[in-house]
Amino acid sequence: MFKVKKNILLMIACLVWGIAGINILRIGLLVYPSYVTVGNIVLSVMVFTVFQYFIFGKLVKKHTKRIRAYEEEKQFFLKFFDVKSFVIMAVMMTGGIYIRESGLGPEVFIAVFYSGLGASLLLAGILFGRNYFREIRLQKKTA
Repeated sequence: MFKVKKNILLMIACLVWGIAGINILRIGLLVYPSYVTVGNIVLSVMVFTVFQYFIFGKLVKKHTKRIRAYEEEKQFFLKFFDVKSFVIMAVMMTGGIYIRESGLGPEVFIAVFYSGLGASLLLAGILFGRNYFREIRLQKKTA
């Protein structure tokens, strides 16, 4: 019952990461206007670059490769990630909520860090979407 074609897993990952990215980016951008400086923008770009290069870019490649390698065409819809990735996502969400709600992270941190992180998450979602459409094109060529 809850099985989808394996290329749909890429679209699910696209939606999950894209929505998460939009939400985190929105949180950062809502408080950013009070903290716009060249230095803060540079820091946001650095956060984006670090997360994209060292974490989310690799994550997109790893999970796309894993999904493509599934032998059965239909897979359980939550298999767009492995267990480790779900745990990482839960820890990041819990930590982010805690930092914001506890006041542990000052607004300038929320503005700078969340904007960079959210943009990187959003790009990861876009890359999963790109990989989905590549799979569709590949299937049409081989059909």
